[in-house]
Amino acid sequence: MNLSLRNRVQTSFALAAGVVIVLIFLVFHHLNSLNKEIESITVRSNKVSFTVEQMRMSSVSLLKYQRKILASKPSPETIGKILNLCEGLTSQLQDLDTYYENPEIKVLIGQMLSYVDSLKVILGKASLFHRDNIGMTSIGDLSDKILDAFSEFQNFQLYQNEGRDKKIKEIINETKRKMMITLIIAFLWTIILGLIIPGKIALPFKKIKDAIRELQDCNFDVSIYYSQDDEIGEIAREMNKMIHSFKVFEELRADRIAVENRKFDVLANMVKRPVMLANAKGELIYLNNRVYSLLQLRSEDCIGKEMSDSTIPLCIIETYELAIKRRSKIENAEIAIEKKEEAKKSEKDVGDKISHKLDIENNETEEPQEEKVKKVEYIYQGFASVIPIRGKESSMDYYLMVMSKEVQLS
Repeated sequence: MNLSLRNRVQTSFALAAGVVIVLIFLVFHHLNSLNKEIESITVRSNKVSFTVEQMRMSSVSLLKYQRKILASKPSPETIGKILNLCEGLTSQLQDLDTYYENPEIKVLIGQMLSYVDSLKVILGKASLFHRDNIGMTSIGDLSDKILDAFSEFQNFQLYQNEGRDKKIKEIINETKRKMMITLIIAFLWTIILGLIIPGKIALPFKKIKDAIRELQDCNFDVSIYYSQDDEIGEIAREMNKMIHSFKVFEELRADRIAVENRKFDVLANMVKRPVMLANAKGELIYLNNRVYSLLQLRSEDCIGKEMSDSTIPLCIIETYELAIKRRSKIENAEIAIEKKEEAKKSEKDVGDKISHKLDIENNETEEPQEEKVKKVEYIYQGFASVIPIRGKESSMDYYLMVMSKEVQLS
């Protein structure tokens, strides 16, 4: 599926927003679960505490009335109150039984219910109105058993409270662990999205940047490969067309320059005078055949090299340096090119061999002659003009030297 750059950015923001929403939902879910569990435990604990408090009050009241009937003659009113307390205690024990699953506590609650039921049976007998009746002792025993069972139940309740606190801590720690795992997963997912999505968006721009750098280095054998049909794809296709146009233009320009160079070479060789061309760096870029013949040079010895690094005569180098320094025309500069010593020596070798024998025979008889002054021989003496061909910048200037005297090809 091809998405435009705008849709791709919108999709990225939508994914990021989706991650944030999911993260918020998960955190809220964990916190809500924690709240519900703690609330459930707290409500149950409050109900148990309230019921236990009612049982405590009922037990204390039962103990008070039990002592009262043991100390004096029981009245129907006192017996009725004790029966009401037993009914309330039975209801409280039944409610309390629903809150526990521990078998030991259930057994203890069952014992307390049986004690209360026995107490109600004994209190229902009419013989209780006689103080010396055996039932009075039974009331005391059952009351003590109910109080003992309640005390034991409170010990269990204390352990239950400790277990409740421990369970709450475990729930909180478990919720923390789940939230931490959720945050880590969300963080890793965010990193993955942060690495993938910007890379998908930035990759085509990197390709375009690399292509532009190649164009800056005049390398037109480059193209941008991008298959997506979006805004970047349109830019890539247009740039490929532009690069192709540049390449065609460069080929046409190179062909045109080659044609012009051939024309210039033909015209320069039609002139019987030596012609030289150098750039603003003092590097020779063209010599016509008259110069090659005059100086006995080869193209690889001088073309593209600075004149000081080749065997170009000093008078020509100085004339060029003056023109390059002034960036102006130099007219009628004197040019005198000496004949090379190797050429002089080769011309005199034959004569030296012939006269060598006579010199040895006459050496002893001839008188010493005065030293002859060494005569300098020139292969070219004349003048030259340097014509600057100006460019947009001084580094793009060219300098054409034309010598005044014609030279025949050897």
